[in-house]
Amino acid sequence: MNGKVYQINIKNRTEGERGIPKIAVAQSQLFLQGFEGDYNVFKNRWKFGTPNRAVCVLPIERLVELESINWSVRAGDLGENITTQGISYEVFSIGQRYRVGEAIIEITEQAKPCKQLRVLDYIGEVNLKRFVHDLLGRRGLYAKVLKEGLVKKGDEISLL
Repeated sequence: MNGKVYQINIKNRTEGERGIPKIAVAQSQLFLQGFEGDYNVFKNRWKFGTPNRAVCVLPIERLVELESINWSVRAGDLGENITTQGISYEVFSIGQRYRVGEAIIEITEQAKPCKQLRVLDYIGEVNLKRFVHDLLGRRGLYAKVLKEGLVKKGDEISLL
């Protein structure tokens, strides 16, 4: 199954801020530890740069689904680095390897919703519990980087 890179999302390290929402970039170099310029407090401080969580992948179709239940989620809001298009969330599974642009990644685990999502302007403390509930099984998938390389918006994503 093939799809494409709908959007690449990163967040530079900014004192006092979390790793979300991430901002769209046209291209970025993907290294073993993640995208160039991307910083995630949880991954770096608490998980010590866990290679199995170098990048997070999430289909745009999943965001459209969340929008249909009245969450105005935008690409990059959930902390995903690669927003995909054309590959269903259910098709991705742990252990699968994908070529993404020049890079190769391997899906390692499902990302879980966390309380840090409250920093999104439409969530806050008031909506956090309901949002986390609605995200169960929908947050995205972590992947490790097997081969570094440049990834650009519109690049093909192909199952190896």
